[in-house]
Amino acid sequence: MSSIVTDQGSVHYETYGAGPPVILLHGWIGSWGLWQPTMEALGAHYRCYALDFWGFGESGKKRSSYAVGDFMELVRQFMDALGIAQAPLIGHSMGGTTSLGTTLRYPDRVTKVCVIGSPIVGTSLSIFLQLAGVRWIGSLVRYFLPVLQFALKLSSPLITRDPRWYDMVAHDLSQTTIESFFSSIGSLRRTDLRPRLAEIRIPVMGIYGGRDVIVSPREYRPLAAGVPQARIEVMPRSGHFPMLDEPDEYLALIRSFLDGSAGPPSAGR
Repeated sequence: MSSIVTDQGSVHYETYGAGPPVILLHGWIGSWGLWQPTMEALGAHYRCYALDFWGFGESGKKRSSYAVGDFMELVRQFMDALGIAQAPLIGHSMGGTTSLGTTLRYPDRVTKVCVIGSPIVGTSLSIFLQLAGVRWIGSLVRYFLPVLQFALKLSSPLITRDPRWYDMVAHDLSQTTIESFFSSIGSLRRTDLRPRLAEIRIPVMGIYGGRDVIVSPREYRPLAAGVPQARIEVMPRSGHFPMLDEPDEYLALIRSFLDGSAGPPSAGR
């Protein structure tokens, strides 16, 4: 377990492997733990860093703001603290949106971006997540944690085919503060990256699950239309977590993107 102290709060991270750095960013009510298999698969060729955003996992929870813009700043401060001049970013869901935003804010720090099930426009979130971003609703839901946990367990087969997911998210949810719970998803709901996507001049790959019920699978469209060097991969048998639903195919895509090869053709669009 490792951490750094920034001027805005402590940041917990885990690292694995040797080689050029790769930074992995988790989604809403998630943590670095989602990335363990990815880190193990990439570790022979890359030094992987998986972070916990402020308010999530083991990172600091004494802030009043947990907006997507704050997480962009977290990435920059983390890279500065560890002496990482440039690196690819891989982000799932909110982490992917943060990755694109970090690229726009600090274009000289990011060499490639891979987004996985990430909203480009916040209104692509499911209606339930959009409601969680309304402060009083989010607070109410978070206070009644057993009800939320039951709803997640009931809906888990629609979210991913991997039965391990519920235990993972239940653990991560227990480490999420009320403020970070609704503040982060509320910020994500208000995000719209479309007006600035054309400014991104580095390779970007978007991986989307064809069965995603959390973020619209069609979110690849604004990414493809807006980013000049966009590569789109739709995994038709995956939900919101392609790394759990189709791990071998997912890892093949990640490796090919990081290595710079053309990779296999898109599974469908």
